[in-house]
Formats: sequence, structure tokens, C-alpha cells
Amino acid sequence: MTLAIDVHGLNKSFGDKHVVQDVSLQVEAGRICGFLGPNGSGKTTTLRMLCGLLTPDSGDGTCLGLDIISQAGAIKRQAGYMTQKFSLYEDLTLEENLMFSARVHDLDRRKERVAHALERLGLIERRNQLAGTLSGGWKQRLALATATLHEPKLLLLDEPTAGVDPKARRTFWDEIHALSAEGLTVLVSTHYMDEAERCHEIAYIAYGKLIARGTAGEVIAGSHLVTFNGEGPGIDRLSAEIAGRPGVEMAAPFGASLHVSGTDRAAIEAAIAPYRREPFRWTQVEPTLEDVFIQLMDGAEDNFR
Repeated sequence: MTLAIDVHGLNKSFGDKHVVQDVSLQVEAGRICGFLGPNGSGKTTTLRMLCGLLTPDSGDGTCLGLDIISQAGAIKRQAGYMTQKFSLYEDLTLEENLMFSARVHDLDRRKERVAHALERLGLIERRNQLAGTLSGGWKQRLALATATLHEPKLLLLDEPTAGVDPKARRTFWDEIHALSAEGLTVLVSTHYMDEAERCHEIAYIAYGKLIARGTAGEVIAGSHLVTFNGEGPGIDRLSAEIAGRPGVEMAAPFGASLHVSGTDRAAIEAAIAPYRREPFRWTQVEPTLEDVFIQLMDGAEDNFR
């Protein structure tokens, strides 16, 4: 196994805020790792330390076999980084933005590379359109084309599909999997559970601490959650009432149904016992990744509070 990312004990503070605390992370080359966590949990800071944009206060490790501290400049040249906010020039065309990026990276075969990027991301017919006039989904495609123009070995994506429609998100993820199949390693932060499930593995960080790691199935199994799904007229309106009962860690409406979860089976069954009557129906179901996400978020200590 070749590790594209292999870092240990990363720490980073800004003033009195310890935003990344002893984070260790390993990602195999060619894999897609989803990076999950609530806002302000340290995801962006970690990504920036991995690609050489920030120097950790302590900790060490490698990206692409290069030391993250002493060889940060070399990592930058071999990594692509796509920020959450669109950061290209809105008064340049798509083709001009890509050509500018090619010159910044001092790439050879610039026209050939730009043409290939436009073709691959389905941008060729829009190459003369100003970037500022693009919708969110098209801006995302242009940003991905720019981030991969220099053929990086590692791609870091910071919530790349926030605010993008489902069709555009699916197109984006199809391209990510195609790049991964060619050997590119991808670390992507996201809040979308369907996107997390499309990753080969996930890492969950909360308030600076990495607290869960593995495939989606492994993380769900490791939560030890017991979940019951309730159905029936108006059952979603019982969420607040059931949430207050002993042992219930989460009671969340899912459309017209209700998910009730906790780690103590007896307590959960006791909590829903008064409602096991017509017109309600209860069945035990596999907890979802969203169930686990909420459990982890509720159980994490907010060190900034």
C-alpha cells in the first residue's frame, strides 16, 4: 500500500483557538476520502496544512512522499486545491482563466492542456464566456478544470459542491471517480451524506479532533446505534416528545416518518413503547450515515464555546 497522505499529530492554533488538535490521517494513493464535520471543525485548516499553504504548529508527516514542512513548496506543485468560494477571475473567459493558470504553473503544451481540460469538463462550447456569468454548477466545473490542469497527484476539495444542484453534483462526482481511477488521490470535505457515501472511505473531525475513520459501513457499525423507523399519520410531530425520553439520542423526522436512535436498545424500545399502537408502525432499520453524523456532532465537545 502506497500512502499519498501520511500525517501524525497535526496541531494548529490561531490566537487562543486550538482549531486542529493532534490529527493523524492516512490515505492510500488513488482513493477518495470524504472529510466530514460541522462548520468550524478544522477541515479547511487541515486541508491547507496538507498542501503546504499553512505550517502546522506541531506534528509531522508526508504528502506524496514529501515532508509537509520542509518540502511544502514541492507539495504545492503536485497538489490541486479547490476552495469553497469561487476564486477565479470573473472578468476573464473560461479559456483565459485556464491559460492564466497554465502560465502561473509554467506548464508546457499550454494550448493543448487547456483544450483538453475544456473538452473533458464539457466546457468547450462555453470557452469564450465570462466566468462571472456562469451558474454555480458551471463555475464548479471550471474550478475543477483549473485545479487539475497541471495534472496533480493529490486533489484537495473544500466543500466543492455547496449550493450546486443535484444534477451538477452528480456530474462533478462522476468526474472525481474518473480521476481517481486514473490514480489521483482525492480528499474532499462535504456536508452532503450522499456524497460521503460515494467516497471510498471517510474521516470525521469535530472541533479540531478526528473522532471517526473508515468506510461508511465501518463508521456506521462503529457507532453502535440502534434505530427504529416509525410510520403513521402525524408521527413526525412526536419528535420533540420522544426526544426527551431516557436513552433517546436522536428523534428526527424524515418526511412523514420518524427516526429514533440511541445506543441502548432497551431504552429505545421503552421510549417508543407508548406509541406502538395503531395507527403507528415501527420497524428496526439500519442507521444512516446522517444518523451517525448527528450522533457524533451531539457527542463532540465544542472547544470554542
